[in-house]
Amino acid sequence: MNEPGIPTLRRSLFWDVDFNGIQWGKNYRFVIERVLERGTFDEWQEIKWYYGMEKIKEAALQARWLDNTTLSFCSNYLHVPKEQFRCYTLKSLNPAPWVF
Repeated sequence: MNEPGIPTLRRSLFWDVDFNGIQWGKNYRFVIERVLERGTFDEWQEIKWYYGMEKIKEAALQARWLDNTTLSFCSNYLHVPKEQFRCYTLKSLNPAPWVF
């Protein structure tokens, strides 16, 4: 069970950091990106409630990497063209090598 006043998210989302050491306000971009990439719909609802759409939009636009499905979801949900996302620009600048 989480402390009152912090989002209710699975600890396994943050396997690589100390869950109790997360500063929810200061590290909002990290938390939002992690939930966008690996979270459930309930966790998405939780960050919408906790951070609000403006912070989510800011974090998504500044994310260095989002997979194509997450990028499409964010683009459609936030009504922002994919070209305005930082991760889209970085993918265009650094295309992946061919897979044989």
